[in-house]
Amino acid sequence: MTGQLHEERMAAVMAAVRAGAPARVLDLGCGDGDMLVRLAAEPCIAALVGLDIDEGALARARARLARVAATAGRVDLRLGSMLAPPDDLVGWDCAVLVETIEHIEPGQLSRLEQALFSRLRPARVVLTTPNAEFNRLLGVPARRRRHPDHRFEWTRAQFRTWCARAVRGRGFDVTITDIAGAHPDLGGASQMAVFTRA
Repeated sequence: MTGQLHEERMAAVMAAVRAGAPARVLDLGCGDGDMLVRLAAEPCIAALVGLDIDEGALARARARLARVAATAGRVDLRLGSMLAPPDDLVGWDCAVLVETIEHIEPGQLSRLEQALFSRLRPARVVLTTPNAEFNRLLGVPARRRRHPDHRFEWTRAQFRTWCARAVRGRGFDVTITDIAGAHPDLGGASQMAVFTRA
């Protein structure tokens, strides 16, 4: 994704996080720390955990965080899967999943739903994923995905359907918006869902 669209996406996520005024935040699938660095700079966040299955990505995140002031004791990077998160992360204020779910095999999404909305149950979840309808504006050929590691990319209708199914009977409300670009017919490059625990 282009730099401008990426920055718009990150700004939208940060605004959604700030709206909940969280003190404890989880970055699930934190990668090399692009969102973690932004979250670590937020004075209201007292505790921040980044979880990822890639040791190399965590090493890069650790190096980036070392350049951010006042992260010692506030940021904890952990090797692990968002499909089986540790028990001490249950009930945190906010969980962020930025462009991560499309890296999960579709058959494993029910495990994520269970882990996130039945077990962890944060007060707020901010989740983004690519909008497949926008791909042609990015020059992505038909029947191709933006990244070779993406297991799927959803249209906006597919994303709305998944969001509704993921929280059915689990006590969350959801608001969905197009972010990172504003095409009148194709929406944004990404789509964002903000889940709030009722």
